[in-house]
Amino acid sequence: MMGALSAWRGLEWLLGLYFLSHVPITLFLDLQGVLPRELYPLELRNMLQWYTKEFKDPLLQDPPVWYKSFLFCELVLQLPFFPIATYAFFKGGRKWIRTPAIIYSVHTMTTLIPILSTFLFEDFSKASVFKGQGPETFHERLTLISVYAPYFFIPLLILLFMLRSPQYKYEEKRKKK
Repeated sequence: MMGALSAWRGLEWLLGLYFLSHVPITLFLDLQGVLPRELYPLELRNMLQWYTKEFKDPLLQDPPVWYKSFLFCELVLQLPFFPIATYAFFKGGRKWIRTPAIIYSVHTMTTLIPILSTFLFEDFSKASVFKGQGPETFHERLTLISVYAPYFFIPLLILLFMLRSPQYKYEEKRKKK
């Protein structure tokens, strides 16, 4: 029993680190696709430019409207949630995080399906929305997918953890007669 509790606690710390690390990634890189360019210093704009060229990421290079909608959701829905989730998982056993964590995980996994599908199946040489930019080889596609895949699999882990962990299940309160 003690081993299972320490494994759960280790997972909570991992999830806390995931949400904590997500704050700077969202603020400094992802949101450059929807916020005014002037908000970002040249160093951060250069970092995004380096990333998009190095990993051939057409979505962050020149975000299509559908991807900007995901970035807007990240700004409005996810970013405020990250510090709350960080606190809850570092503190541990906070049952109130269960429903918001389930909503976050399902929302995030849902947005990753079209993103990963685009990387796998899009013909970037012909797609006008991407201006011929994007991964050209299967290896480049897999490399780009490997950057995004944790944002599918960690939310899947969160979903399973919230659904299966006895620490996060609410117990029914029965009225005394």
